Order: sequence, then C-alpha cells, then structure tokens
Amino acid sequence: MSNMIESLYYAWKSRRAWWFTATARTKARFARTIFGGFWLGLSNLLSIMALATVYGTVFKVNHFPTYIVYVGLGLVTWNSLSGAISSSPTLFEHNASQLRNTNLDPIFYTLEEWAFQVQTFLQSFALVLIGLTFFDRSLPLHMITSGWLPLANFIVFIYWVPLLICLLGARYRDTYQLVPIALQLVFLLSPILYEKKNLGALGWTADFNPIYRVISPLRASLLHGSIDLPQVLAISTMNIAGLIISLWLLNKERKFLPFIV
Repeated sequence: MSNMIESLYYAWKSRRAWWFTATARTKARFARTIFGGFWLGLSNLLSIMALATVYGTVFKVNHFPTYIVYVGLGLVTWNSLSGAISSSPTLFEHNASQLRNTNLDPIFYTLEEWAFQVQTFLQSFALVLIGLTFFDRSLPLHMITSGWLPLANFIVFIYWVPLLICLLGARYRDTYQLVPIALQLVFLLSPILYEKKNLGALGWTADFNPIYRVISPLRASLLHGSIDLPQVLAISTMNIAGLIISLWLLNKERKFLPFIV
C-alpha cells in the first residue's frame, strides 16, 4: 500500500511532464495538416453519417434525427474506448528502452498514454457534439446538467481497464492477438449501432457487458437530460475498485517489467 501511495504521489508531482508529452504526441500526430485535430471530429462525423444512413435503412427507423444522435454518441465513445484498449497491450513494450535505462516510475507511461487518449477523445467528442446539435439542440444543455458525471466515469474507465490489459500484455504476448478479436465481438454484441431491444433473446448480454454499461449512461444522459443515479454510482464504485486493483498490480509488477518487456 505504501508503494502505491508513493506512485500516486509521483504521478501528481510529474503531472505536467506526462501531460506535456501527451500533448506533444497529439500535436505531432497532425503536424503539417491544415485542419489539425479537427480531423478527429470530421472523420467521426463522416463515419456516423454513413453508418446511420445504412443501419437506419436496415432497421427501418422511424425518426432519423434521433437515431443519428443515438448512433453518433455511441460511436464516438466506442471509438475512443476501443482505441485506448487496442493500444494498451504494447504500451510497456514500446517504452522498453526507458523502462530498462531510466528510473521513471512505470505509472508515468500509463498516465502519458491515458492523457493522450483523453485529449484525442475530448477533441473528437466536442466536434461530434457540435455536429449532432444540428439534429438535437438540447445536447449542450444536457451535457452541462447531467452528462458530466457519466463523462467522468468514462474517462476514469479508459485508464484502469487499458492498464490491466497492458500488464497482461507484458506477461503474455497472446494478448496482442486476443484483444482485437475480443473488441470486435464486444462491438457486435453492444447496442452501439442499434437499440438493445434489437438483440432480442440476446438482450441479457448487454447487461453483463461492462463496456456498454459505461457507454450507455453517458449516451442516455445526453439524449434525455437525466441520469440513472444508482447505475452511475455503481459504475463509480467499479471504477474505484478497478483503480485500486490495477495500481496495486502495477506496483507488484514494477520490478519485473524491465525483464519481461
């Protein structure tokens, strides 16, 4: 426990450093482009329009504006979450040289990656939210009144879940192959492009799908302007437990990481 507290103290002291390096990565990603970070939102908006048109036709939706907002909010959160998870198995491998040759606490690399994913998400989410406001003008108000707590839960979730996966990936290289397959299956079984009722007899899978359970409250709060407080508090409790377990495992594996990556 004392080691975990020391790591958290180190994370706080170095917050400017890992946030700066994440920001530098974000800027380098769009160097010499005209639109810069706007490409994140534009690419998502194009995907949303295309998928909403196709799936709206397939499912014969009655009210297209409501459906496109539903799909848009689900897709932008899913893309960010799946991006954070899919990049996590190789996190320590990509920083193997620093792990072997510097005394930086490994938590630094996890926070740098998390900050990069959060910056990417917020840029994309903000632009998509603006775009979807043309279909539902209440979205900004709902974001202010009821969306902030589910959004905070989502941002915390994309730290500790990828952290657990990157620790597993450092030990077992099979994780690199398993994660993309698992994400594809979870996406197909998650009511992202369709409503939960369309799953029919498989509707129970959504209730036990942790990724959908994190995305759903955020989307529902923006669509309806209210939150399911017991559900949100349950996710907050899960996040706290996940943070404690993942940080404990990180400190437990800390001395072994230079030798296994």
